[in-house]
Amino acid sequence: EIQHSQYINMFHEQKMNAVILKDNIDNPFISHLEAKNEKVKFQRIDADVTDSMKEEVSEEELKGETDALTALFRKALNNDKLEVKVEKMKDENVASMITLSEESRRMQEMMKMYGMSGMDPSMFGTNATLILNANHPLVEYVVAHKDGENTEMFCHQLYDLAMLAHKPLSPEEMTEFVKRSNEIMMKLAK
Repeated sequence: EIQHSQYINMFHEQKMNAVILKDNIDNPFISHLEAKNEKVKFQRIDADVTDSMKEEVSEEELKGETDALTALFRKALNNDKLEVKVEKMKDENVASMITLSEESRRMQEMMKMYGMSGMDPSMFGTNATLILNANHPLVEYVVAHKDGENTEMFCHQLYDLAMLAHKPLSPEEMTEFVKRSNEIMMKLAK
């Protein structure tokens, strides 16, 4: 899909293949295959950042940045449940991305299948995670300018850009994204 091109490009950068399937996979059949062969595991391309795509660093090394960025993004986006993870990613062009664990996605799909779509998915821990690349200059800027006048705008833009690569924005979200993009260009034009 178009919105997953960023994820596909990241796989290609690391000389890995991503399989693009035109039809939906039957979840019970996939679960059956995984149960039959423990070496087989299916997951969508946006389920996680694989080890080959990031530098090997301890969680302790990034703890300060993770705590600071989590607090900053939660406040800017007015979402105290937002999951934020900081990684040192090898692809220097990716500032932010969204992941949704395979388990969470399957739970959401099961809820839809059984007509439970009206329930709050977060009950089952199905919130997406915002991944921020500690190696990207924009993320470094946000860390260094926590109280900057444009920092909140950057947080919103980094989140929306990550979300756009993950799934389409709602009409309201898209309107805000376009408006904010114009504001950023106006600042550059001054």
